[in-house]
This record gives sequence, C-alpha cells and structure tokens, in this order.
Amino acid sequence: MHVKYFLLYSPLGGMAALKCSNSKFAALLPSNASLNFATPVAQNASFGGGVQNPEFPSPAINLPALCAVSVNVKSSNSSSFNFGLFLPDSWNDRTIATGNGGFGGGINWPDMGRFSHYGFAALSTDTGHISNASDGSWALNGAETRTDWGYRAMHSSVQLGRQPTEAYYGGDSSIKHSYYSSCSTGGRQGLKELQMFPEDFDGVLAGAPAWWTTHLQTWTVHIGLQNLPSIGDGYIPASLFPTVLAEITRQCDPQDGVKDNIISDPYGCNFYPEALLCGGNTTSCLTAPQIQTLYQIYNDWVDTNQTFVFPNFALGADPTALAGTGSISPLGSAYVQDFLLNDPTWDPLALDYSTVQLADRIDPGNANADSFDLSAFHARGGKLITYHGLIDELIPTGSSTYYYKRVLETMAPKGVALDDFFRLFLIPGMHHCAGGEVAPWYIAGAIQDVNGTDYSVPGFMDARHDAVLAMMAWVENGTAPAEIVATKFVGDDVRKGVERQRPLCVYPKMARWDGVGDVDIAESWSCKEVWKE
Repeated sequence: MHVKYFLLYSPLGGMAALKCSNSKFAALLPSNASLNFATPVAQNASFGGGVQNPEFPSPAINLPALCAVSVNVKSSNSSSFNFGLFLPDSWNDRTIATGNGGFGGGINWPDMGRFSHYGFAALSTDTGHISNASDGSWALNGAETRTDWGYRAMHSSVQLGRQPTEAYYGGDSSIKHSYYSSCSTGGRQGLKELQMFPEDFDGVLAGAPAWWTTHLQTWTVHIGLQNLPSIGDGYIPASLFPTVLAEITRQCDPQDGVKDNIISDPYGCNFYPEALLCGGNTTSCLTAPQIQTLYQIYNDWVDTNQTFVFPNFALGADPTALAGTGSISPLGSAYVQDFLLNDPTWDPLALDYSTVQLADRIDPGNANADSFDLSAFHARGGKLITYHGLIDELIPTGSSTYYYKRVLETMAPKGVALDDFFRLFLIPGMHHCAGGEVAPWYIAGAIQDVNGTDYSVPGFMDARHDAVLAMMAWVENGTAPAEIVATKFVGDDVRKGVERQRPLCVYPKMARWDGVGDVDIAESWSCKEVWKE
C-alpha cells in the first residue's frame, strides 16, 4: 500500500481540552450567534441527514470519535444562517471547509465526515436556508438570504468557526493550515472566498465550479430552449440521445489515440453529426432539423454582436437532463424568476440576451466568482487546484477552461507564472463532480463516493492519487502536482479491486499512451503538450 505520504500528513494533535457540551461552546460565541447544539459522536457512529436536510439527506457514516457542533448566526435584520463543525478527537491541526450544490441549503455533514477521517476540523454552512439543490423559491424577494447564499454565510462561518475550534483543542493549539474542498456551487464558493477573502484559506480544491452564475443559470434556460418545442421538427427526444452519444464515442474515441470508450480530447475531435442522418433506417437516426438542434447543443452560445455568452456541452456529455426532458430545468428558470426578477410568473420563452445583461448588472447575491485577478491570493502563498469532468452534464467543462484562460491573461502580464499557484485538471469520462462508467475518475474529491471506503483512495493514500493530499503537499511542502492519478474501481467498489488508473494532467497538457504498456496502468501514460507532438 502507498501510505507513506499520507502518514506524513496525519499528525495527531492533542485530545480535546474543552468538553463537548452546550454550555462550553455557547460561551465562546459572539452576540449575533447562538448555539444550536454541541454533542459527542462515538467512533463508527452516524450523524446528520434526514428529511430536515433535503440537500444532504444521507448521514455521515462510520465517523471517527468527534464533537458535532451547530451554530446559528444572525446575518441581517431579516436573515440568518447555520454552520456545523466536526471536531475529531484526533486533530491534525488543520481545518477544512466544504460547500453546497445548486441552490441547495443544508449543512454538508457527509463531506465533513469524510474530511474528519484525515484529522481535519471540518466546517459547512447551510447558506441561510433549507432546500434541495433545484429549489430556488427561497430566494424570491429575499435579498439578504441571496447574499448569504452568494458569499456571506461561507465567509462568516469560516471566520466564526476558528475560535471555537482552537478553544476546543486548548493549550497551545492553533490552526496551522486552512483548506477548502467542494464541487459545483461548492466550487464557486471556494473561488469566491479566495477572490474576496484571500486570507481565509491556504489551499482551495474546487471541482466543476459554477463560478459564472449570471451566465450559467441563464444558459441553462437557453440550452433547454434549443430542444423545444417538443412538437417541433427539430426536437430530439430523450430516447435518441443514447444513439447520439454512441456515435460521438464511435467518432471521437479513436481520435485520441486509444480506442477504449473514453473520449480524452473532445475539443480536438472532428465530429461529423451528419453521420446520424436518417437513410434507410428511420428509428435510430436524426432528421435534418434534429441535426441542426444537435449543432446548437454542442456549440457555444454566441449572441448579439457575436458576443460569447457561455460554452456548451463537450462532445460526449449527455444533454438529456437539461435539454432532453421537454421542459426547462428549474436550475435555470428559478434563477431568473426568484433571484433576478422576483417574478415567479416569468416565462422562459422570454429569455434573450437582455436577460443575461440584466443579470450581469444586478448579480443577485453577489454570487459571481468572476474576478480574474488573483494577485492577493497568490501574494500570500495560496494554492488553487480546480478539476472538471469532461462529460459534465450540468456545468459545461469549457467554463473551467474559460476561467483558467482569463486568469492567465490577467496574471501573465504581472509576471506571474500561473502554474506556480493555480492548476487545472480535466477528467475524461467523469460526469458532474463524480462518477464515470468506464474512465478512471476517483480522486477523493468532494461528494465523490465509492463503496468500501470512508475517505481517501485505499491502497493509494498519497499525494499522487488523492487530490486533498495533493493540495496539502503543495501548500505545506511546495510540491506542486505534476499529475493526479485517477482510479476506477471495479463496480466503483474498493473491495473488488482496481479496474484501471490513468494520470490527469495539468491543463493544457494531455495524457498520452506510450504505445506499448497496459492501457489500464497509469505508468503506461505520460502528460504531453500535444501541440508539440
């Protein structure tokens, strides 16, 4: 087992000096905060979940012995939020915060539980409301609650969580390093933090960040409209998308050099959709109007005066969830109705570029994490790792490469080498934040879950395979990740063994097979600057 790097990053701090009790923690809070509870959790017990937490209904399971704390904070005259802490008995002198998904509101006890196994004191906030990820109704006429969701609840939770954490462990205990790891809206929350409050975290691990809220959410309406009305000649029913995806794989898989049902370079694929045109077979094919719809789905949204608005799906991503149901996803419509216009009667058919322009002017909740000047975070030695699945069906992968390039354009003239503090990894064959049928995808990122383990990458608990440990190695040892090896377990079950592994490369490099070795072994691949081949 590859455990030596992991053990280097698991210093066990002293046992708790402060009793895990309501009276002890209540005394530590400022006047605008009140304690919900502080309760001990036994080794191997579960905590959280249930109907009262619709965003995270499953509990954190198989926990180490720890103290679970929840605090309510009044953020304005009309709003408040809650945050939770997991304080493990064996502390590694570090904190980690994690985030949310979509419009959801709930404390992310499951990811906090995973991180507590490393020894982190873990934190999460409900962002000021309780809802599932697609429910935006709480934002209607709720400007202050939108601000909590946009950034305030996370930053305030991080700030307020530090003193109880250090007091709990007592003595000379102090937080040596602070980290962040989350995905989707959680990825946006991490980017927002380092942009507005660069001192909050030493290292940020942000997966599939929903950073451009005003464009992502309006694009979600736009992409749904491209495959409507359902009675139109160009409508592609959900039943045909498997045919489309099979053809994309047939054409694009071999173009990356290895035929393995993994599209490693969707942006380099010369896809010919007309191969799907109906001829003698009229059941598993597309008509000419449907081909035009397909072009709209897999090409960027460009609008008035050839203005780039948002990237579309990468080839291989399944559009069904957002553009194949015959309706508009609430992840788009609820944003315009409840966040932007305060008008639940707004008709998505009314969307045009002026809607995007209005969203940019208002930026409800100040949620956009769209600052490209990361000078302050860089100057204080912060490190940023982002990653994104290449078949993400909710947030197009191109939004992460777009952000990376804009940061590069901003920082390079300042004499900053981006690789010194910011690295992006694209994950072929991975869906939104997690999961993949064939490709290696597991890197122990937030919300990533495989059977048979509670955390990290069993058998490979080191900075080469575990993105959390890679972030720590970069921050604490200056060892920048040249690659992160992703793992595919058989049936996504650790107990069944490793099916394949493959290195993920620092963008814009790509993994290339050596032409000789076993394609399922990471050592048969290396990261190349493909334009130099």
